[in-house]
Amino acid sequence: MIRTALQTLPPETASAEVAGRDEHIAPAPRVSIQAFCETVETAAAIQSAGEDRRLGKAHVKIQMGGIAAAIEAYRGSPTPNVIMLETDGRGDGILNGLDALSEFCDAGTRVVVIGRTNDVTLYRELVRRGVSDYMLSPVGTIDVVRSICGLFSAPDAKPVGRVIAVVGAKGGVGASTVAHNIAWSVARDLSLDSVVTDLDLPFGTAGLDYNQDPPQGIADAVFSPDRIDTAFVDRLLSKCTEHLSLLAAPATLERAYDFGPEAFDSIFDALRSTMPCIVLDVPHQWTGWTQRALVSADDILIVAAPDLANLRNAKNLFDYLRTARVNDHRPSYCLNQVGVPKRPEIKPADFAKALEDQPVAIIPFEPQIFGAAANNGQMIAEVSSNHRTADTFRQLAQLLTGRSEAKKPKGGLLTPLLSKLMKK
Repeated sequence: MIRTALQTLPPETASAEVAGRDEHIAPAPRVSIQAFCETVETAAAIQSAGEDRRLGKAHVKIQMGGIAAAIEAYRGSPTPNVIMLETDGRGDGILNGLDALSEFCDAGTRVVVIGRTNDVTLYRELVRRGVSDYMLSPVGTIDVVRSICGLFSAPDAKPVGRVIAVVGAKGGVGASTVAHNIAWSVARDLSLDSVVTDLDLPFGTAGLDYNQDPPQGIADAVFSPDRIDTAFVDRLLSKCTEHLSLLAAPATLERAYDFGPEAFDSIFDALRSTMPCIVLDVPHQWTGWTQRALVSADDILIVAAPDLANLRNAKNLFDYLRTARVNDHRPSYCLNQVGVPKRPEIKPADFAKALEDQPVAIIPFEPQIFGAAANNGQMIAEVSSNHRTADTFRQLAQLLTGRSEAKKPKGGLLTPLLSKLMKK
């Protein structure tokens, strides 16, 4: 059954975690950003924002001096895509400085002002002069990320392309099965247009699980980087249901699948621009591109079985991702294949203690229904829509898409079976 990790956090931490999961900040495109700061605190916040995954493609440059330094810098130089200006001035002082800077600004340059004056009249004057955003000092890292990324999102439109990466802590733990069932539930139960991207090119099982055999797939895109755009990627998608599409792996061994760290970036960008939800089925391997796929995802689910190797690997993944994604909410994990007869298992409580977080789901070992679904090319909910595991996938879909907080199931957090296992 499922439980949310937020239930175990202090109230103030849980609130921040919910806000972080519910608020989806779309990444910024490849742009140049130059900031002119008055204080080292603001400079540090912008420097930290430049290291955030959502500004991974942006080039950020910081110098001190505020508006005066910006005017001097652009007297004979072209302006970047975004200028961030911190000012200690008030009212007319800010406006006069911006008027002077406007003489040197190129068309299309966006200006963000960071000031200390909380005044509606000033804000209206700034907007009238073409300022894109006004932020009150002091600013935090996530404030800067939100402001810059918001400049490149359509007004009054929800950002599209929420990427959910699912990866196994060890091979054979059922991460692909979990990913495919979550994506299917996102599409059917939430009526959200979704695409499953099978990144295990030589051995991917998404085509088998959805009973699809598309002639084209992700290999056609990754080996033709010059052709990638939204129309090309859309032609490669195989329709599984009304709201679910598949970008299938070739699952052949005719060639070696060696890629650089940025090989899949353009494919993900194309999917983000058209699909509200992208589920990445990430294979259990550690390469530059798998690292990049995990770090750049909006939500991460690690699937682990209850043994020592899975615990060690999950711990390593947690530690790495928390360090690489300091401004994001923490990754989630679920325990799969729990309760194998006669197999010694590590208790969920011990997993939680080692990872300093509760599992968002505990999925029992039920070979009959999972085997039947796999052999028939079906999802668990198609085999038995009322099955408790199907309900688990529905709640995981809600949690990972930020649609709602997972509900506590009736009868306690764990099934009677799992309660007995934990007592043992």
